[in-house]
Amino acid sequence: MSPGCRNVRRLATTGLALLLLTAAGTAVPARSAEAAPAPLDRIVPAPASVRPGGEPYEITSRTVVRVPPGNPEAARIGGYLAGLLRPSTGYRLPVLPGGTDGPGIRLVLDEDTGDTGDTGDAGKGDEGGEGYRLSVTAHAVTISAREGAGLFHGVQTLRQLLPARAERTERQPGPWTVAGGVVTDAPRYGYRGAMLDVARHFFTVDQVKRYIDQLALYKYNALHLHLSDDQGWRIAVRSWPRLAGHGGSTQVGGGAGGFYSQDDYREIVRHAASRYLTVVPEIDMPGHTNAALASYARLNCDGVARPLYTGTEVGFSSLCVAKQDTYDFVEDVIGELAALTPGPYLHIGGDEAHSTGHADYAAFMERVQPVVARHGKTVIGWHQLAGARPAPGALLQYWGYGRTGAAERDQVVSAARAGAGLILSPADRAYLDMKYTKDTPLGLQWAGLVEVRQSYDWDPGGYLEGAPAEAVAGVEAPLWTETITTSAQLEYMAFPRLAGIAELGWSPRATHDWASYRVRLAAQGPRWDALGIAHYRSPQVAWPAP
Repeated sequence: MSPGCRNVRRLATTGLALLLLTAAGTAVPARSAEAAPAPLDRIVPAPASVRPGGEPYEITSRTVVRVPPGNPEAARIGGYLAGLLRPSTGYRLPVLPGGTDGPGIRLVLDEDTGDTGDTGDAGKGDEGGEGYRLSVTAHAVTISAREGAGLFHGVQTLRQLLPARAERTERQPGPWTVAGGVVTDAPRYGYRGAMLDVARHFFTVDQVKRYIDQLALYKYNALHLHLSDDQGWRIAVRSWPRLAGHGGSTQVGGGAGGFYSQDDYREIVRHAASRYLTVVPEIDMPGHTNAALASYARLNCDGVARPLYTGTEVGFSSLCVAKQDTYDFVEDVIGELAALTPGPYLHIGGDEAHSTGHADYAAFMERVQPVVARHGKTVIGWHQLAGARPAPGALLQYWGYGRTGAAERDQVVSAARAGAGLILSPADRAYLDMKYTKDTPLGLQWAGLVEVRQSYDWDPGGYLEGAPAEAVAGVEAPLWTETITTSAQLEYMAFPRLAGIAELGWSPRATHDWASYRVRLAAQGPRWDALGIAHYRSPQVAWPAP
């Protein structure tokens, strides 16, 4: 283990220890019951339209969850909601099919839901039926949507309208009231992703599922898994077994590493789908490939396998662009991964290929992108793919920042004007592994220090000057793990910035206001405490006392 990694881990277990133990603790004294329900607009991401008014609804021991008859998807969402609330309320909350006009919490599938009317640019990303309407009266809470995704997102809004103690796993005092009125909501962008780097440090299936549950609360709909890099290969490929067995045997700083069997990966995909997130797998190439080059000698131009790598440098590795073995490898890996992945996307990386000449890089991408298409997937690549010729319909993930050169930015803008889509992940705004301040004991700072306001205070629609607004497919919050080894450390770096990126992707541009957001964000602190989510208590936010 390098001295730098040892220092990071020592800091993580000293300077952060009290914070992380407090955030993850379970023995928290019950607080006195709140006298008034949370306002309908006190949620993150900000809803598109809120009309408060009328009597609140109180969840009691007589409350039932009503779902449409003969609809297993709605019944599953109803069961999910009831399962969330039973431990803290102590109520049975039976899920009843039929009679969705009766009292209780009602989940209604309605093809007319989703007309966002006065909600500005909200709804532009609602091709997936993610919009919903939440209506609260003294008689019932009604969540209506065109599709199951909308019902599920409406449930997340309902969660935030209940007291934070509703998230605890032991019985809490009531009352459980929801403010009266109507929320009409739909996403601004259709792609709202978070990336987890499991290659630099490996995270187990259960750790990934925990992160998925946290993303779902803030209406994310994509989990990008960075499955391969110089330090580790994390997905079993039956036709190339040494990729995982040997290439997955280590990680940054040494250690055992790990990988997902194909059944493990299927379980991650299944759990993500149950939370309405699409898994986007990434195999980074032609650079960031040392784990593969160490596993198979024939992937190297000289036929000599490389040693395994546990450092953090980038740009030194490259697949051998001239060899047919390389394209046999690409065909097999993409084919197996595509068959395991029901979602529409497959990420082929393409960044920091400093050891691959420009002509070789362009030639490689010309051969690899059609392989993705043949297996029925849409290409996503880091924005350096603009230096080749992006395939029709490809998405470029832009991670540039303030020091990115004008020529590189112009190349991306030109590709967007020619029809490529954009996912925005500016490193000095959206990278969750950047330090908050110089004293943050985890993370890196090559893109600068990224406090909570810096992460929130930008507009995806106008970020890349000259790029068509309609080219922006959405946003993504990447979390690289060179310095991160535990879920608590992951959460500390992700929260609260993860919530802000979610709002940029979901909420109408007109709602983006730091003064308002920091108030709504502060209200999330007790909820994270109740959920055991470690988080950074930024001095820019007036957090409630723990």
